[in-house]
Amino acid sequence: MKKFRKVLDGLTTSSPGGTIGSPSCGSAAGTPTAAPTPREIDVQETLVSENFQLCKTVRHGFPYQPTALAFDPVQKILAIGSRSGGVRILGRPGVDCYCQHESGAAVLQLQFLINEGALVTACADDTLHLWNLRQRRPAVLHSLKFNRERITFCHLPFQSKWLYVGTERGNTHIVNIESFVLSGYVIMWNKAIELSTKTHPGPVVHLSDSPKDEGKLLIGFESGTIVQWDLRGKKADFRIYYDEAIHSVGWHHEGKQFMCSHSDGSLTMWNLRNTTKPFQVTFPHGKIQKDGRKESCKPILKVEYKTSRSSDPFIIFSGGLSYDKAGRRPTLTIMHGKAITVLEMDYPIVEFMALCETPYNNEVQEPYAVVVLLEKDLIVVDLTQSNFPVFENPYPMDVHESPVTCTAYFAECPPDIIPILYSIGAKHKKTGYSQKEWPISGGTWTLGSYTYPEIIITGHADGSIKFWDASAITLQMLYKLKTSKVFEKPKLGEGRAAELVEEDPFAIQMVSWCPQSRIFCVVGISAHIILYRFSKQDANTQIVSLEVRLQCESEDVISPSENENNPCFTEPGSHSPQPHHQHPASPGSGTPEGIKDSIPCLKVKDRMVRVPPGYQAELVIQLLWVDGEPPQQITSLDINSAYGLLAFGNSNGLAVVDYLQKTILLCMSTLDLYGAADPYQRLTRSPRRNRQSTSEFCMRGLSNFYSDSKKRIRTSYQSLTELSDNQQSIDMERSKSPTSESRENSFSRSRSSSVSSIDRDTKEAITTLQFGESYARKSDLVPTPCLWVGTSLGVVLLIPMSIPTDQEERMEEPVTIGPSGAVLMLKGSVLRFGFLDCMGALIQSPYEVWRDPNAPEDPDRLRKRKLVHFSPSSSQDTCGEGHLAVVCSERQAKVFLMPSQSCLFVHNITESSFVLRADVVSVCNSVCLACFCANGHIMTLSLPSLRPLMDINYLPLTDMRIARTFCFTNGGQALYLSSPTEIQRITYSQEMCDNLQEMLGELFTPTETPEAQNRGFLKGFFGGNANTFDREELFGEAAAGKASRSLAQHIPGQAGMEGMKVAASGVVGELARARIALDERGQRLGELEERTALMMTSAESFHKHAHELMLKCKDKKWYQF
Repeated sequence: MKKFRKVLDGLTTSSPGGTIGSPSCGSAAGTPTAAPTPREIDVQETLVSENFQLCKTVRHGFPYQPTALAFDPVQKILAIGSRSGGVRILGRPGVDCYCQHESGAAVLQLQFLINEGALVTACADDTLHLWNLRQRRPAVLHSLKFNRERITFCHLPFQSKWLYVGTERGNTHIVNIESFVLSGYVIMWNKAIELSTKTHPGPVVHLSDSPKDEGKLLIGFESGTIVQWDLRGKKADFRIYYDEAIHSVGWHHEGKQFMCSHSDGSLTMWNLRNTTKPFQVTFPHGKIQKDGRKESCKPILKVEYKTSRSSDPFIIFSGGLSYDKAGRRPTLTIMHGKAITVLEMDYPIVEFMALCETPYNNEVQEPYAVVVLLEKDLIVVDLTQSNFPVFENPYPMDVHESPVTCTAYFAECPPDIIPILYSIGAKHKKTGYSQKEWPISGGTWTLGSYTYPEIIITGHADGSIKFWDASAITLQMLYKLKTSKVFEKPKLGEGRAAELVEEDPFAIQMVSWCPQSRIFCVVGISAHIILYRFSKQDANTQIVSLEVRLQCESEDVISPSENENNPCFTEPGSHSPQPHHQHPASPGSGTPEGIKDSIPCLKVKDRMVRVPPGYQAELVIQLLWVDGEPPQQITSLDINSAYGLLAFGNSNGLAVVDYLQKTILLCMSTLDLYGAADPYQRLTRSPRRNRQSTSEFCMRGLSNFYSDSKKRIRTSYQSLTELSDNQQSIDMERSKSPTSESRENSFSRSRSSSVSSIDRDTKEAITTLQFGESYARKSDLVPTPCLWVGTSLGVVLLIPMSIPTDQEERMEEPVTIGPSGAVLMLKGSVLRFGFLDCMGALIQSPYEVWRDPNAPEDPDRLRKRKLVHFSPSSSQDTCGEGHLAVVCSERQAKVFLMPSQSCLFVHNITESSFVLRADVVSVCNSVCLACFCANGHIMTLSLPSLRPLMDINYLPLTDMRIARTFCFTNGGQALYLSSPTEIQRITYSQEMCDNLQEMLGELFTPTETPEAQNRGFLKGFFGGNANTFDREELFGEAAAGKASRSLAQHIPGQAGMEGMKVAASGVVGELARARIALDERGQRLGELEERTALMMTSAESFHKHAHELMLKCKDKKWYQF
């Protein structure tokens, strides 16, 4: 532990005013004031670099761009492969594991080693991988890279260690799963087909062993050729040549017939007794037309043929609809007896799989459910009920129901908030689900000891908000709020006005939530803010609407040079607009020419509305169009329930609203906030030259947020100096290729500091705001309510406020806002404020304790607001008055001592990149500053000394989506949107990394493999018992020899200790299984020995009695008996 001391004696003074810091230092201490100033800051820091380690914890949501599906019928776990090389393994709720192939190649196919705790993945780079699932974090044990052939299909028979691999050339190779090497046994395509065939049969699209005889392998080629290969005899039993291309094959469990699906939308049934032609051809969705011909149908991409003891077989397939029905949704068809049920899906079907009771392919299958993997959803259909209902999905697969546009993460929430939100949200759940339990129920998961209430909030493009319970590294939706219900449906205009209407006018840009007071605030893309209060009661309410004119006015100010780009800093409105209910305004209102003026983008409902329990809208604030200019998007927001105030800003200025009295207290341009204390000398000019470009830039569709090939959009963390200020640059941006666009979207470039960009553009945005008790001036003796304002030019302003303390006065007397006090300076746009007391402890913002606004009032008892304050002076008995202010910008962090405004510590975070997100967070009973940079680095700095504790290059490439959704929270956790459909949670705490194994679920649970059904004496003797087939004897090196070394390359598992541990655990698992098998065998042998001994005793007894009887009867004559 170290003690950091900063002696304040003898500090030099700056300019006579003493309030403006020099740009080089960022701040200078003023002259000693009458206020008691601590002579020495004595903070004992406890955090060291050993407290920090970065690792991924869990990934939530639907796997992005899924490609493959597999299910273990004994372990009851499901695996989903994706195009980016990811594998998600799902079991019972809480059992959710994400694995990633290092190559990033798409997963083509997945095969479980059923009940063995292992998974084989085949990837698009023609590599097979064996994953060990007997550990909480699966790892690759072996890989096999094919060099000369491309993998198209894999098949692993149940309880076999030999994997069949079909290739694009039509060959079939065999891989030993244990050693992961190729067998010398190969089925070449030219041997499989007849020599007289002149054309290549195409890639292998299907492989399966016959249920009747494991020594027979059915090979399906894309062209329509099917071959049954006798593995023992190394010859073809039969060959089928069909005109239509084959997509899939499904066996009847008796092994006497099979079904194929074809590219013309037909299903063919084949009998092994006669393979010259199919004995049945059906077009399930092809009707006969008037001229007698069948309708042309789309391909049936997959078919499954499953038998049932109690009913007709199930024939399940995807596709096959007729072409003439344009616009029909993708379908899954279930044929059961004479009934045909067509299930329409919301998204294209990627893969489906019937879940059956038995893992043996030669027994009656008894399907009980169908898992359907869609492009953006996972559905499980219950086959045991005639109406085929779907199961309620326990996983959070609908994070992306509407594109996620912002996130917020709250750890250590009040413990009562999660049950309350859940009880409100449960009333709005959908009904009609299957009553049976979710069938994917494998693995084990228990609630670990390292848990506390956590909530994740996601904002979406359609204006909806979702609250998620994120405790104990799970994710469950609690409550959904639709902000669009506050507004009337927008009407489309004509001409240019129609072009400027947002595709998603209600899209959420940022949220602010106070869990203690339960006040919730959202900012939308149409420059609107909605304030919500939480109530357990429904109510009739009329929403109050305030309209704010926060825009540069048009003034004919002639700039010194037409070539200079210096935007105007005129006051948006000298008088604060008075609160009023929103009046209906047509697009043509405002001016005779039909230019929009003094109207908002959206129309609030101006009638009484019935609102259900939960979050209820109380106030809507909207920025107005000004003289044909749309309002600039809001870039910063803060709300304080104790003060009853809400502050927001954009690139034009700042506004403060009293939401208790529903009045606007302040509406001012950024330049006017400075008064005479502006650190920059600026020249004003009229902003009207680039009206069109500004309009188009502000009103872009938000549904294009994360598309790589779309135009860049403004985001709150970007310096406004980045934005193009002329039409030519916007046109150039539009003409970029998708490649260059995606390159632009990676934030890996460097930017000039905001200070140096003053020459180009002096438009200054409000980038961050925070209410708190502080000292606005050096002469202040006691802390007062203040608003800390940070701008895109690295300037920090303190605005003091006078708030009536009495409850009745608070509702009647106005809140007064004084002229701005301190002006502090940093490099780069200001991102975050944090406040510490002089002992280094975090000072929380004051808040109001929640009370239900719609609860029935008690006439005998006056309802009072209960406020909780955390004054900086409350714990300063030892070191006097004052507190520490932590300010972080894109480039550097500084710690100031208030009220003297002395800069105690400075740390330049980055020179080549810039900080995207920064937060003062609590970790290990202490506090630190956590930063996420555009170059992918995650850093932590100690407080107050700003000593680097951790700096890890976590993400090599940061795109717009990650940058916009990355957020830190207490407890050493963070999250971001790793894909448009998935939330990735990470931890930077060593303690949580150590406890992670305990928190994760177990994928593998030791389960006894179900015994095969007794086939009967005669069937076993004469029915071609499959168990007599010895693959080892056929495919082993002794019989088949070694495969060509150039054909495939074996790659051992992960290097280093981790790989050794994985291998060791695999070996231990193998040994354990061998030991269990030996124990079982020994037990059976023991039982057999006991039975043999009993039989021998019985035989000896019989022999003895027989001998005695013989002696007794030896001398008797026959007539004496």
